[in-house]
Amino acid sequence: MSRFTPGELAVMQILWEQGELKPSELQEHFPEPIKNPALRSYLAILVEKGHISRRKVGKAYYYKAITRRKAAFRSTIRQIVDAYCEGSARKLILDLIRAEKLSQDELLELKRLADDPQQK
Repeated sequence: MSRFTPGELAVMQILWEQGELKPSELQEHFPEPIKNPALRSYLAILVEKGHISRRKVGKAYYYKAITRRKAAFRSTIRQIVDAYCEGSARKLILDLIRAEKLSQDELLELKRLADDPQQK
C-alpha cells in the first residue's frame, strides 16, 4: 500500500469519519482552506491509487473510502518498523515507551493488556 501525502491523508480522514461525500462537502470539512482544483487533484490521485471510489449521481460525483483506516494504519506502521526500527516491532514499542516516559501504572496497564488473550 502506498503512503499518503499529508493532503491525501486529510481527504482519507474526512471520508473515514464522514462517509461518502461530494467534493464541496469534503471542502467544508477540510482542516485548512483548500482550493477546489487542489482538492480535485487529491481525489483523482486517490481514485487512481485505488484508495477511494467515485460514483455519479445526477451531475455530482460522490467519493467514498475503499481502503480501510485500520489497513492503512497497519501498512504505515509496517513501513515505519522496516525503515526506522530494523524490522523489529519490539524496537518500535520500546522506543515509544521510552519516548513517552510512561508511568509505572501505564506500564502495568500495558503488561496487563499484553498478557490478556482476550484483547485484540
